[in-house]
Amino acid sequence: MTDGKFADVNGCKVHYHEMGNGPALIMIHGSGPGASGWSNYSRNADAMAGHFRVIIPDLPGFGKSDMKPVDARTPGWWADAILGLMDRLGIAQAHFVGNSMGGMVTLKIALEHPDRVDRMVLMGPGGGQAMFSVWPTPAIINLVTAYEGEGITAAKVRAFISACLFDQSVITDDLIAQRLEAAMDPRIMAQPPMRPGPGGMPEELWRDPRLSRLPHETLIIWGREDRVMPLDTGMILMKQIPNAQLNVFPKCGHWAQWEHPERFNRTTLSFLGVPA
Repeated sequence: MTDGKFADVNGCKVHYHEMGNGPALIMIHGSGPGASGWSNYSRNADAMAGHFRVIIPDLPGFGKSDMKPVDARTPGWWADAILGLMDRLGIAQAHFVGNSMGGMVTLKIALEHPDRVDRMVLMGPGGGQAMFSVWPTPAIINLVTAYEGEGITAAKVRAFISACLFDQSVITDDLIAQRLEAAMDPRIMAQPPMRPGPGGMPEELWRDPRLSRLPHETLIIWGREDRVMPLDTGMILMKQIPNAQLNVFPKCGHWAQWEHPERFNRTTLSFLGVPA
């Protein structure tokens, strides 16, 4: 793992990892308990850094970054934070990879500032709407309420990770312990980033008419067995974004980049124009 760095973005300290050279590639993580940039993309960073200048931030409220304001809108405030980080790092335009909430943040950036985005890879992104599945899923409800009641526990972390993965055999005690330790950061326990606040619930980006005018080449990756964001959630996004293609990974849950890293790396690099 590369040593992390910090950037001041409008008074908010944002932690990030940077590696590699070439066109900028920003990889934005999801929002599960104990999530961070590196926990999401540790199995992909080296492969991407062989071809790109890779930036892997901790969204404010996660990892080592400062906290997100309680009344901040989701995902707009995070999108502004990433744009501010780009400005601090001298990045005018970048490719984006976004998992879950990170995909939603990526979409928000593309909608508000399309010139800052080149190509997008979205894995099980938020912002869509389930067509056939029960919504919100039990996993999403558990995510939003994880710090309520008795607070965050190993059982809650295990339940969420179980929902994220198809192959349950890869869930180890060490993995649970690592995520629980990160989730029990006193700052995060005092102000859980996914707890609904005055800013309201996350925006329903699938309702935004600008989706049909997005010019970006977009790869949507979904695990067929995703129990957090079901596959049918992506159908509206795939239909609305003109240059979107959908690649469904079999025997895969919500963490396509973690559960099937070799396939994810190969598919993503090809989409971003890297010769095989």
